[in-house]
Amino acid sequence: MLIVIIRAFILYFVIILAVRLMGKRQIGELQPSELVVTLLLSNIATLPVEDISIPMTMGLVPIFTLVSIDVIVSCLTLRFRGLRRAVSGSAKIIISGGKIDQHVMRELRFTTDDLMAALRSQQIFDLNEVQLAVAETTGTISVYPKKSAQPVTCEDMSIKCENTDPPVMVIADGEVSKAALRYLDLDEKWLDSVIKAKGTTVENVFIMTAENGSTYTIIEREKN
Repeated sequence: MLIVIIRAFILYFVIILAVRLMGKRQIGELQPSELVVTLLLSNIATLPVEDISIPMTMGLVPIFTLVSIDVIVSCLTLRFRGLRRAVSGSAKIIISGGKIDQHVMRELRFTTDDLMAALRSQQIFDLNEVQLAVAETTGTISVYPKKSAQPVTCEDMSIKCENTDPPVMVIADGEVSKAALRYLDLDEKWLDSVIKAKGTTVENVFIMTAENGSTYTIIEREKN
């Protein structure tokens, strides 16, 4: 039993390292080749854990071989467009000018339910609001609404607005992010003064976000 635990512990960190080396994303954002490698990694990793008669090298070597292949293919696809299309495919336009291309939907084996579910995930419930929709190589749908269905912007209203970055997390569950302070060009002295003015301590702050030295939000931790 101890051997199984040790092997599982080792393979757990090896898989994390492998995925980090691949530099990949969430499952829903994986390209077909990336998904294949991910599935193979999960299957290979279980073999030395399930059967302790299998040497660890029989699990580690294939894992790093697959990762190496994936990194090499990724580098080649960056350089050669044709290979990138062969491996990952290409995006397909399924709605153009507000009209659904049924031929492309059949080609992608995309049902009407799939289309409506994808649109609802983009907060669109009416097909008449869609100007353009593209099926990406990851399987997701990118939607561009019609002008009449888009939210009104400051530019539409001829209002001058200052472009600013969104707030960043300065404190998360009582832990200060020094990287966030550097990003905002602030220091811990400023943070201490703000926290004291709030009448609390860093340890009692659940979340604190800030845009600059004068615009910030503090949410204190709830007491049990």
